[in-house]
Amino acid sequence: MLEVRGLKVSYGGINAVKGIDFKVAAGELVTLIGANGAGKTTTLKALAGLVKPAAGGILYNGKDITARPAYELVRQGLALVPEGRGVFGRLTVDENLAMGAYSRRDSARVTADFDRVYGLLPRLAERRRQFAGTLSGGEQQMLAIGRAMMSRPRLLLLDEPSMGLAPLMVQKIFEAIRAIATDGATLLLVEQNARLALETCHRGYVMESGLITAADSAARLLADPRVRQAYLGE
Repeated sequence: MLEVRGLKVSYGGINAVKGIDFKVAAGELVTLIGANGAGKTTTLKALAGLVKPAAGGILYNGKDITARPAYELVRQGLALVPEGRGVFGRLTVDENLAMGAYSRRDSARVTADFDRVYGLLPRLAERRRQFAGTLSGGEQQMLAIGRAMMSRPRLLLLDEPSMGLAPLMVQKIFEAIRAIATDGATLLLVEQNARLALETCHRGYVMESGLITAADSAARLLADPRVRQAYLGE
């Protein structure tokens, strides 16, 4: 579904991503792990059309999307849940979800997708008339995920979904992510909690200083002494 070839991204004189290659197959859950500043978020932004690569290519379903703007990619089924959530605080939960379906014209299926999102994220259903700005951090993260789902993504990019959340809420967020995956979505996850990310996903890539330095099944990465020492605190 996704193939990244020699991707490079620069900010001013800083080379944030230095030429990486990786793939995500349809139906997979894949994670990018690494320390802060490794280039993970920049990679997701490039995939989502929010920053322009300096070099390399991005193929999505066999088509080159390297120069495509974000709004076109959403219509093609590629959606990003950004770091920091970015919900519309003065809109209700219902209205935030409706914004996720802004580019769609299939109103009957949009109505069905409200039910689908509320079924997968029941906490949101309890707060559907509540202003998003009054939700807890974890509830806002659920809302950001639900809003992305309303665009009917074939590939969902998740950037640090557990950041700043209490352990119990992190558990609930990852339960929701697993439910979404079971529902048929393909996921690429960036997550600081490397153990949880690898326990959730099928495969993983390790990023260090803008480069991918390891790639393997999630189980093998969990067992790798170097990964355990660097990212699992062992």
